[in-house]
Amino acid sequence: MIGSALLALGLVLGTASQLRLSSVPLGIGELLLVLWLGYASLQLLTGSGVRNPRALLRLGTFWVCFVFILSVGGFLALLRPEIVDPSLVVHDIFAYLLVAALSCLIVATMKSEGTLRQALWFVIALWNAAVVVQLALGWGFIGMSSIDPWYWDRFRGWSENPNQLALYCAILVPLSVHLAISARGFGRLAAAFSCIATFFVGRLTKSDTFLISMSLSIPLFIGLRLRNWLTSPEHRVSLRFAAAALFVAAIVPLSLSLIPYGAATADDAEGLAASMLKDRGGEASKATANQRLNLWQDALQIGFESGSLGLGPGPHLERPTGVTDKGTPLPLEAHSTPLDVYTQGGLLGVLAVFALLGGTFALLLRARLDALAVLVVALAIFSLSHFILRHPTVWFALAVGLVLGSDRRPSQHARIGS
Repeated sequence: MIGSALLALGLVLGTASQLRLSSVPLGIGELLLVLWLGYASLQLLTGSGVRNPRALLRLGTFWVCFVFILSVGGFLALLRPEIVDPSLVVHDIFAYLLVAALSCLIVATMKSEGTLRQALWFVIALWNAAVVVQLALGWGFIGMSSIDPWYWDRFRGWSENPNQLALYCAILVPLSVHLAISARGFGRLAAAFSCIATFFVGRLTKSDTFLISMSLSIPLFIGLRLRNWLTSPEHRVSLRFAAAALFVAAIVPLSLSLIPYGAATADDAEGLAASMLKDRGGEASKATANQRLNLWQDALQIGFESGSLGLGPGPHLERPTGVTDKGTPLPLEAHSTPLDVYTQGGLLGVLAVFALLGGTFALLLRARLDALAVLVVALAIFSLSHFILRHPTVWFALAVGLVLGSDRRPSQHARIGS
């Protein structure tokens, strides 16, 4: 229990980047995660061996390949030292080492129905408390001199920027749904509250990516649940099966009947969609899009110039014209996981990342873990416009998916979602 609580507290406080001291390279969350790594390593050395060998094989294979690919890119970067900032390279190396060790030790030491599920509940409980505190900060009920919970009109809580908080919300909404599906009694209520509160905070961030990921994830989750209810033997004689069959039978004629209404209200729907975006789809959204496009074009060019082998860890893009910052201009990232990985590890690095995401998604589909499968899709969507590989919570979510997906047996499929 101590280990699960320590891991969960480190993950939740990992969002508190505003509390990080400028003179200390690690924040509170990262320090707690380092302590957990020591605890888990000791447990692995003195315990009964690896808990999830199949999941560890998948994850370990990815990290071995990914580290080798980045090493090749780093060797090429040594030939062009003028394009590399050593401090940022070291930062990336330590970040990758942290999340690699974290994800592998989670898979190696935690039982799916024991310490891992316990850690999930600790994460949800501590996150609920963190949400309450951050909302209280945002509405002025409490105050902390070191924290500004708003970035203009976008909520960021105690995170450094709203997009960082939005990523955590996109992860914790599906995790809460997964626990709500599999829990009973008060646990289901607590997980449902976490889902609703986290979704609300995600919308307060005004992150366009969060809105898109949730808009796609919700219908996907409904479709997967319908598939589960229609194909699981346990549900063949249940009310769920009848309701799912009725819905599927009615969806085609219902959709056809709504076509005239949809055509008549297309303009209103477009206005509604725009109103939900940052700055109502106005200048702020356009400026962000233009800046991202310039960075993405530069990332593709850098990747091509490296022969699609990459230049190793660290950002490699020049700061675009019109973007200013205090002090010496530092290299930028593309703010897109495929393109940032392309500049660091080339085409092989991109293939390795999407092979991991695709393999985890297929594993969860086969295990009928619908909420966790949707979580992988949400991560894939977020990865298109954000660099997500250095966030410990991302790797915690993937480790949970790999462990639970690998642990399921075909005979257990009928019990999923009951």
